Amino acid sequence: MHPTLPRFVAGEFHAPSGTDVHDHLNPSDANDIVSRHVTTSAHEVAGAVDAATAAASGWRATTGPARADALYRWGDAIAARAEPLAQAIAREVGKPIGEARGEVGRAVVICRYYAGEAVRDVGEVIPPQTAETLQFTLRDPLGPVALITPWNFPLAIPLWKAAPAIAFGNTVLLKPSEHAVGIAHALAETAVAAALPAGVFNVLPGDGTTGEALTRHEGVRGISFTGSQGVGGRVAAIAASRNVRVQTEMGGKNVVIVAADGDLDRAAALTAAGAMRYAGQKCTATSRVIVERKALEAFLPKLRAAITALPLAAVTDASCAVGPVITAAARDRIQAAMQEHPAEVLLGDALPSAPEFARGNWCAPRLLRFDTAQHPLAQQELFGPVLGLLVADDLDEAVAMANATPFGLSASLFTSDLFAAMRYLRTIEVGLVRINGDTTGVDPHAPFGGLKGSSSGSREQGRAARDFYTEIRTIQIHA
Repeated sequence: MHPTLPRFVAGEFHAPSGTDVHDHLNPSDANDIVSRHVTTSAHEVAGAVDAATAAASGWRATTGPARADALYRWGDAIAARAEPLAQAIAREVGKPIGEARGEVGRAVVICRYYAGEAVRDVGEVIPPQTAETLQFTLRDPLGPVALITPWNFPLAIPLWKAAPAIAFGNTVLLKPSEHAVGIAHALAETAVAAALPAGVFNVLPGDGTTGEALTRHEGVRGISFTGSQGVGGRVAAIAASRNVRVQTEMGGKNVVIVAADGDLDRAAALTAAGAMRYAGQKCTATSRVIVERKALEAFLPKLRAAITALPLAAVTDASCAVGPVITAAARDRIQAAMQEHPAEVLLGDALPSAPEFARGNWCAPRLLRFDTAQHPLAQQELFGPVLGLLVADDLDEAVAMANATPFGLSASLFTSDLFAAMRYLRTIEVGLVRINGDTTGVDPHAPFGGLKGSSSGSREQGRAARDFYTEIRTIQIHA
C-alpha cells in the first residue's frame, strides 16, 4: 500500500481524516504511483489557519536577525538533501535531472537571499512639517498568508513565496499542486530540520476546494497564487470581495523576435531551449518565434537543427533535455489542440520507439508555422513542447504581432542594432524584457511578473516581495 501523505500543521504531521484520495503518477512511467494524498477539508483548513494565526504574533515579534537565522538554517537543510530532492522532483513532475538539480540550488539561494532581506530596513524617516516632531514609517507583516502554487517548479515557487513572507514576519499556509504533494511534504521535512517555529510554515494538500477554502477564510490576510488565468481570476475576485492583499501569476505566450542583423546561431539555440526544455512547461517558456522575412531562409535550418539536438531521454539521464508532460490528460489536450487548429508542420518527428516512451506522457517537439498572429495556437498557452513560427517584414510588424495576445510575461529580441533595441524596449508589452537572451527564468533577487493577463500587477521576488508581504504605517512623535 502506497503511503498517504499527511498535512503539516503547527509543526506536526497529521494523518489524513477524509476519504477523497488522489494518486499522482510518475509522468515518465504511468505504472509508478509517486504520491497519494487526501484533500484537506474546509474544517481542516480552518484548523490550520487557527494554527498560523496563533503563531503569527510570536513570529511578528521575532527580531529580523532571528528570522534571518531560521531562513539560513532552512537553506542549509535543503542543501543537505540536495540530490534526494532533485531525484524526487524528476520523478514526481518529470523534470530533467539537470534542471531538477538547478531548481534545488535555486531554492537554497532563495532562502539565503531572504535571510539577508530579513535584516534590512523596515521603514524610513520622513521630514515633518512642524519642528520638534519625528515622523517615520514602519513595515508590518500582513499575518497568515495563503500560497497556492503549481507543480512545474515544486520547490522553487513555494519558496520564492514562502521565504519572503516568513522573512518579513508572516506565517504561511501552502496549498501545493495536487501533482507535487510529495515535494511539498519534503519541504515540510526540511522546515522541521531547520527548527522553524510551529505554525510558521504549514502545508495543506488538496485540490481547488482546499484552495477556495483558504482564499475565503477570514483569517487569511494575503494570497499569492501561480496557475491558470481562470483560477487566478477567481482567486483575485474572492480576495477583492474580502479586501485582502492578492497577487496572481497566470502564465504567458512568450515570444522571441529574430532580426536579420541578430546572431542567428545564438537565437536558434536559445529559442529551441526556451521552447522545448522541460517540454515547454514553464510560464516563461518560448512558445512563439517571429522572424524577420529576410532572415528566414538562413534561420530556419538552424532552428530545426537546434530543436533536433535536444535529447529525448529518461529524466534521470543527465543528457535529458525535453522530458514528458505532467499527465496523460495534458498530453491529450496538447494533441487535441493541434488537431483542432491545424498549422503547417515544419518539424514534428515521431517519438523514439524505446519502451520507456510508451509508458510516459511524452510529446514529440513540434515546430509549426502560423499564417497569422491570430491563429488560435498563437493565442493559447499550450504548456507543451510546441513552438509557433511567424514571419514579419520589419521590427515594427514583429512587435505588433508579439503584442497581439492576452498575455504579457516575457519577450526577447535578437539584434545588433542599438536603436532597434531601444524602440523594442519602449513598445513591447511584457514585464520581463530581454535582448539577445532567452525568455525563460529570472534571477531570484529580481522582480518577477508580467503585464496584461499574465499577472495581477504586483511583483514577486527581490525587494518587490517586501511591498506585497508588508503594510506601511506612518508614525508621528511630537515633543
